[in-house]
Amino acid sequence: MKLINNLLKEKRKAKGLTMKEVANAVGVSEATVSRWESGEIANMGRSKIYSLSKILDLSPAEIMGISDDTSLPPNIVPLKSVKYIPLIGKIACGTPILAEENIERKILLPDTVKADFALRCQGDSMIDVGIEDGDIVYINSQPIVENGEIAAVEITDFDTSEATLKKVYLQDDSIMLMPANTECSPMTFIKEEMNKITIVGKAVAILKEL
Repeated sequence: MKLINNLLKEKRKAKGLTMKEVANAVGVSEATVSRWESGEIANMGRSKIYSLSKILDLSPAEIMGISDDTSLPPNIVPLKSVKYIPLIGKIACGTPILAEENIERKILLPDTVKADFALRCQGDSMIDVGIEDGDIVYINSQPIVENGEIAAVEITDFDTSEATLKKVYLQDDSIMLMPANTECSPMTFIKEEMNKITIVGKAVAILKEL
C-alpha cells in the first residue's frame, strides 16, 4: 500500500489545514503526518486512512495510490437491456404460431439481438447452413423477407397449421420454401396456394444449447 505523499500535502494546504490539525483529527502525532507527507512512512492502519480521507476529502483509494476508476473492467460487457421472449416448441395443429399452447417457455433475449420470439428447430432440413435439430433460432416478426433469407413460415391448410424454417423465394405467382439440405425437397406454392403461406418473421440469430 503506497501512500501518495505529495497529494496529501497538496490537499492539506489547499484546505488551509496545519499538520497539527490533521494529526488531531486522525489521532496521530504531528511528526507522523510529516512523515506521511515526506513519504517516509508508506503504510498506515485502515482506521487512519478512513479518518484522513474524511478530513482531506479524499477517497481511501486515492490515499493508498489505487485507481479510483469506477468504470467496468474490460472483461465485463454491460447489457443495456434484456427481456424474455417466448420459445415456441412443437406447434399445435390449427393454432397460430404464437398461441399460448405452443409456447414451451420464456428465454432471455440479449440486448444485441432484435427478436420477438424463438423457435426450437426440429429435423435436419437446414443442416447445410449449420441449423441442427434442437437449435434455438431467434425470429424478428415481419411479414416480408428478401429472397434467399431464412424465415419462420406458417403453412395453413384448412384447420391445420405447421411452422417451418426455410429459405424463402417469392415470385409474382409462386412462393418456394427451400431447405438447406440436398436430401430434402423444396416446397412450392403456386397462385391460390400462396394463400396457405404466412411469413411470420426473419431468422436473426441462432443458439445452440448444451
